[in-house]
Amino acid sequence: MSRMSDSDDPRVLVSTGWLAERLRDPDLRIIDATWLLEPGRDAHAEYLARHIPGARFFDLDAISDQRSALPHMAPPPEVFVSRVRAMGIGDGHQVVIYDNSPLHSAARVWWTFRLMGQQNVAMLDGGLPKWLAEGRPVDALPPVIRDRHLNVQRRADLVRDVTQVAAASKLGDHEIIDARPLARFRGEAAEPRPGLRAGHIPGSKSLPFGQLYAADGTLKPVADLRAVFEGAGVDLSRPVITTCGSGVTAASLFLALERIGHKDHSLYDGSWAEWGSFPDLKIATGDA
Repeated sequence: MSRMSDSDDPRVLVSTGWLAERLRDPDLRIIDATWLLEPGRDAHAEYLARHIPGARFFDLDAISDQRSALPHMAPPPEVFVSRVRAMGIGDGHQVVIYDNSPLHSAARVWWTFRLMGQQNVAMLDGGLPKWLAEGRPVDALPPVIRDRHLNVQRRADLVRDVTQVAAASKLGDHEIIDARPLARFRGEAAEPRPGLRAGHIPGSKSLPFGQLYAADGTLKPVADLRAVFEGAGVDLSRPVITTCGSGVTAASLFLALERIGHKDHSLYDGSWAEWGSFPDLKIATGDA
């Protein structure tokens, strides 16, 4: 089994060893944030069959802004409070979020907690696959829910809307980084959501989110992450906006920026699902 890492950070990323040592901590709350696009897989059914002991299930589509036609937009604060308190999560809890998804959807739920002003929240490095590979415990028992008050303070600086991104694209005063596969960025592959144009936001740079992760699904070391961003042509001295197809994999870019100590980054929540649907917004194709 892997040991605790010297780089465990309970506000960003923790190892399986760190979590295993704290499974019985009364102020620990674990979330299964698996979200899938794979046909034939059901994230909630998989959670019910097997999860890390004590884990709650966070439904990314249900805990969202239901007023928006766009997919799983960040929930209003009152919706977040209601649904998260119903999971038995409140003030003073240390939250650890994991997934069993090739999309690393735990990063999106981690970002949602941070958007709501929650600080003591981390993603589990390597997620459920690493936990299982190390022979660590799982069960199918429902968690014990105890209500606790939850204060939230939405961090408007961590999210960007289409108007703000359009201004950043026109002015060139931010680094806009796109987490989608390169063929979609270039406009060579069709978007999985019907009705969207192909291409990318003018001025944006391509950094497919998979480049942030090692073969075992863990986030690459800090020095390697910096090299990945710089290799994509990103100037890390500038403010950054992360984007993708629908705001899920963009959160991996956001988390990696947090991990390397970057100080000014935000996430375009509507991402290409929004930008690609507006015919009056300019698009670019080919390489950046």
